Amino acid sequence: MTPQILFYLLIGIIVAKFIFDTILDANNAKHFNDKIPKELNGIYNEEEYQKSQEYKKENYKFSLLTSSFSVLLTILFFLFEGFAFVDQIARNISNNEIIITLIFFGIILFASDLLTLPFSYYKTFVIEDKYGFNKSTVKTFIFDKVKGWLMMLIIGGGILALLAWFYQLTTTKFWLYAWGLIAFFTVFMNLFYSKLIVPIFNKQTPLEEGELKTAIDSFGKKVGFKLDNIYIIDGSKRSTKANAYFSGFGSQKRVTLYDTLINDLETDEIVAVLAHEIGHYKKKHIIYNLIMSLGLTGFTFYILSLLIGNNLLSEALSVNITSFHIGLIAFGILYSPISEITSILMNIVSRKFEYQADDYAKHNFNADALITSLKKLSKNSLSNLTPSSLYVKFHYSHPTLLQRILNLKK
Repeated sequence: MTPQILFYLLIGIIVAKFIFDTILDANNAKHFNDKIPKELNGIYNEEEYQKSQEYKKENYKFSLLTSSFSVLLTILFFLFEGFAFVDQIARNISNNEIIITLIFFGIILFASDLLTLPFSYYKTFVIEDKYGFNKSTVKTFIFDKVKGWLMMLIIGGGILALLAWFYQLTTTKFWLYAWGLIAFFTVFMNLFYSKLIVPIFNKQTPLEEGELKTAIDSFGKKVGFKLDNIYIIDGSKRSTKANAYFSGFGSQKRVTLYDTLINDLETDEIVAVLAHEIGHYKKKHIIYNLIMSLGLTGFTFYILSLLIGNNLLSEALSVNITSFHIGLIAFGILYSPISEITSILMNIVSRKFEYQADDYAKHNFNADALITSLKKLSKNSLSNLTPSSLYVKFHYSHPTLLQRILNLKK
C-alpha cells in the first residue's frame, strides 16, 4: 500500500462513518411521530408531548449541523496537510519527541475545542434554555471550560507523555507498559473519581438524616448492603435533568444522587432507583465492566503496537519523519470500524446488565415504584419514547423505557 492510497482510505473511513451515522439518525427521526405504546400512555399530556417532539427535532437538526461541520473541518485539515503543519510548529519549538507529541496534540485539541465552542454555547444557552433545562450561567460555563482544559493538560498530558516515553523505551513491549498504565489509571479513577474529580466541578454533601435516609437505611439492612456513603450532588447548578450513579467498590463504594432527583421523585421512587444501583453492585456489574474495559484496552494497545512504528502512517499524513503522535492519529481512524463493533457489543452487555439491575429492584423492593420513577425521569428530560430499534442497537447503553417497563411487569 502506498501513502496516497492510505491517505484516501483514512478519508474514506471518516466519510463512511459520517454517512452511516447520518442515515442512522435520519431513520431514528422518522420514528419521532410514531404512536406512543399503550404502556407509556399518560407520561405526557398533549402540550408536553408536543414540547418533547419539538425538542427531539431541534436536537436532531442541531446534531446534523455539528457533525457536518466536524467532518468537513476534518477533511479540509487532511486535504491541506494540517497535521504536517502542526507537526512542523511543534518541531520548531522543541527537538524532544515527547514534548513535540504534547505540543502537537495540545494545539489540535485546543483549536478543535475553540472551533466547536460556539456550538456548545448554543446547545446550552439556546436549546437547553428554551426547553427549561439549562440552569448554568455564563460564568459557570466559562469556568467549566477552563477547568476542563486544565484537567486535559495535567491528566491527559501526563498520560500522553508517559505513553510516548514508553514507546521510546521499547517498541516491542510498548503495549504492555501502556496497558498497565491505563489499567492503573482506570482502577484508580473508579475508586477515587467522586472524591478527587467531582469536587472540582460540583459540591457534594452527605445525605442528611430524615425520611429518605431512614428509608434507604431500612432497605440496605433488608438486603444486607451497608451504605455509609450516600451523597447529594448539586446537579441543579447546571441542569434540571436528574441522575444517580454508583461508583467505586469495596470500602470506596458510594452512591451519588442528584438534587434534581430528590426534587422530582417520591421517597419510595428514590429508593427504587437506589435499589437498581445496588443491583448493579450485587450482580458485580462494576467489576465485569472494569474487566471488559481493561481487556478491550489491552487489545487496542496490542494492535496499536503492531502499526505505530510503520512510517506509512506518517507519510500518509505528509510527515516524512516516523512519529508516535502522527501514527496515533492515523491508527485512531483506521481502528474506528473495530471500535464501532466493540461499542455495539459493549452496549448489548450493558443493556443486559440494566435488565438484571431492574430485576433486582423488582424482587427486592418494588417494581411499581421503579416504573413510576422511570416514567417521571423520562418525562422531565423530554426523552424519546419511540426510538428506532436500529438506533437503539447502535447507541443505547440502556434498554428503552418501554422495554424496561415490560420487563418489570413480567
